[in-house]
Amino acid sequence: TRKHPMTLMLASVTNEAEADVALAGGADIIDLKDPSKGALGALDARQVARIVAHIAGRTKTSAVTGDLPMQPAVLKAAAEAMAATGVDFVKTGLFPDPNIPACIAALAPLAQKTALIGVLFADMPVDLDLVPQMAVAGFRGAMLDTARKGAGRLIDHMDVAKLAGFVALCRHHNLLVGLAGALEAPDVPRLLAIGPDYLGFRGALCHGRNRKGEIDAAAFAVIRHLIPRAAAPRTAQPKVDWRLLSARGYSVDADAKSVATDRIFVHDLVLPVQIGAYDYETGQTQNVRFNVDADVRRVTHDAHDMRHIVSYDVIRDAISIILARGHIAMVETLADEIAQTVLRDTRVVRVFVRVEKLDVIAGSVGVAIERERPRASAGVHELFPDLGATGR
Repeated sequence: TRKHPMTLMLASVTNEAEADVALAGGADIIDLKDPSKGALGALDARQVARIVAHIAGRTKTSAVTGDLPMQPAVLKAAAEAMAATGVDFVKTGLFPDPNIPACIAALAPLAQKTALIGVLFADMPVDLDLVPQMAVAGFRGAMLDTARKGAGRLIDHMDVAKLAGFVALCRHHNLLVGLAGALEAPDVPRLLAIGPDYLGFRGALCHGRNRKGEIDAAAFAVIRHLIPRAAAPRTAQPKVDWRLLSARGYSVDADAKSVATDRIFVHDLVLPVQIGAYDYETGQTQNVRFNVDADVRRVTHDAHDMRHIVSYDVIRDAISIILARGHIAMVETLADEIAQTVLRDTRVVRVFVRVEKLDVIAGSVGVAIERERPRASAGVHELFPDLGATGR
């Protein structure tokens, strides 16, 4: 169970005007970068200092040091220059190179007085051994991003089960953990389920999703509304046309009587699974079929509002994360873990799970279970405390 603060929203901006949009929209961290210069394109340190002064402590700030060669002296000088601007966090890219351990060591003295975030790239070879090295050097956190913008989202390069492993590894080493990389609105609930400290955005916040364009207040509001946050004074938000977002794997449950619910499902998903209580089943995989239905409480009365849509990807991710842990003794255990994982989303009020082993007999054997959230804990305002009385 996650015992860390709620996931925060990081918004990358290029100037004071965009910083104002991010502040008005409720960004938790404002990140300063130049998207035209690459994945971690850096602004001039003097401009960063001006934007930091303009923000004046109204929210946390971070800045990137640039897409730099992995030379210890170069990275150290760039990080020191950004730290001098007064930002709260300095993000340094660690591109695959034999010199990375030396670069991390060179940054260790600065890490004692500045919150450094080491950025790794999911679309390049990821060396997870760098995570404990960053922790030993005193880094404040680690982050996964993508280096080649326009070549796929973070989840295209590393599935949610692997991302969950990265989050867990950072947690083990007491590092903050962030995820970014061409993220889109439907990615948000999938990544919230694995509990990073922050999710980072640029393209999804801009006109036409062009990361080199200007931030758009309405696009910003779409992402902000999908990331739960603690109750705060309500501020006027730009009207969002939720019809711009498509519902995936989504069907109306006409039989729901007590509460307004919709049903999402994953049916007839067959995967190789390490499962079985017998000795001969250890180290082997068997074909297992999954059927999962989840009843989702409506957050609003607008069928186009993405806040009450739980994508079928959340179910699929839950299965993948559980299977990635290794051998499971009993099919009953597997079914229950799937149900409990799906029910962690407080919008889900009821879940039906059927798990069948297909290689035991000519037909199938398995278990079907139903789990339900107690009514007292099924409220939606803990997820979206800033919703008004009308649900908008």
